[in-house]
Amino acid sequence: MTAPSVARLGVGFLGAGPVTQSIHLPALARLTDTFRVATVMDVNVSIAESVASRVGARATTSVDDMLSDPDVDVVAICSPHRFHAEQVIAACRAGKRAVLCEKPFTMSGAEAELIMTVSAQTGVPIVVGAMHVYDPGWIAVQQQWGDLGITAHTIRSSIVLPPNPRFEDFATEVISRPPARDQPDYRDPDVVADLVHGAVMGLTIHDLPLIRSLLPAGALPEVLAAEVLQPFGYQIILKCGKTTIELHGFMSENWSPRWVLEVIGDSTAATIEFTPSYVQAGSATARLHRPGGTTTCGPFDHNGYEGEWRELADIARGAEPLVSAAELIADLTFAIEVADLAAAKTRDGSRLEITV
Repeated sequence: MTAPSVARLGVGFLGAGPVTQSIHLPALARLTDTFRVATVMDVNVSIAESVASRVGARATTSVDDMLSDPDVDVVAICSPHRFHAEQVIAACRAGKRAVLCEKPFTMSGAEAELIMTVSAQTGVPIVVGAMHVYDPGWIAVQQQWGDLGITAHTIRSSIVLPPNPRFEDFATEVISRPPARDQPDYRDPDVVADLVHGAVMGLTIHDLPLIRSLLPAGALPEVLAAEVLQPFGYQIILKCGKTTIELHGFMSENWSPRWVLEVIGDSTAATIEFTPSYVQAGSATARLHRPGGTTTCGPFDHNGYEGEWRELADIARGAEPLVSAAELIADLTFAIEVADLAAAKTRDGSRLEITV
């Protein structure tokens, strides 16, 4: 639970695109006793001004201007991922009280080490926006599942979603979406490899920290098969030690949304049903299946998006982070390894025989 405070924490956004507008601002609207939006920065002045006006904040097009604002206590980095590392480091060096960075916070293990070194030197803690880590449904079922965390032999992540704008529009009227991408050439193995790599680092990465927490320490992933699915999706099968992991993601207008993580052991299994991306509709519902019956955890009154901000409030006021710097680095390294190996597997012709 977020600790009470007489002063609200001022938030500065670096990047004011759909993630800021339809995820973070609605979450902050439920935490007005804890946070206020102080400054919104975007390279597009009209977007910065429009978004800032919604929340009574100051608009700017300058990163340095936002970071030097004394009213900004917490920085939320929602820019394109190629800017994340330098902006996280700059926010730490600006002496802010905490930083939230959208995933991935970098695409390089070496950069991750540098970021955490700067975080330690400056004393500025970092939260990475893998929202399921902070979902109270996930947290609750972990506390009740006994030895399933060390005996699980099969893990499945299944994500089926419509394109993001459908849910973005439920949350808010998004100002200026990025232009739609051209249809990729699925005959080009490099294009296919890039699509699989991007899907892992953009979508599956939300579940990979949860999956990694269930694996033996130091276990290295081995990708057995990987394939891109049309019009957008992937199927990846891998092994980590004795654990089989199945990763499935698919995006289409014709599918009902579904985001489920299954953890299966010899006598216990857990099914965690998360709300879809961009939906602000309470926590995951987790069901723990044991020989004596089924225990249900949730849904609770908030999901991982709000959970991230509650975590930020706590650590900005001195609490220990739920996820340590070492774990953030390990989570990123694991995600990069899975993405790299899955991309390589699509290039070598080892395809799953799947028809969609």
